[in-house]
Amino acid sequence: MKTTLVLDDDLYRQAKVMASGRGCTVSSLVEDALRLLMHADPVVHAPGEPMPAWDLGRARIDIDDNRAVRDALDEGQRHDALR
Repeated sequence: MKTTLVLDDDLYRQAKVMASGRGCTVSSLVEDALRLLMHADPVVHAPGEPMPAWDLGRARIDIDDNRAVRDALDEGQRHDALR
């Protein structure tokens, strides 16, 4: 099918260079990109769908205890390591 796309000039130039480097056309590059996008996991969640959750394990400090948080930060531990 033949269609017309309106693309940002810089994006089109980059696509043209990439297609040339791969020895293909911009059209086939766009087709491949769309196929990848169509088969990728959706990033946006539908309204009402629960957000993903991860088990980060037990907290190493009580985040409700200001002194414990301050002491841990004063020890130079990164806040990421305190989870």
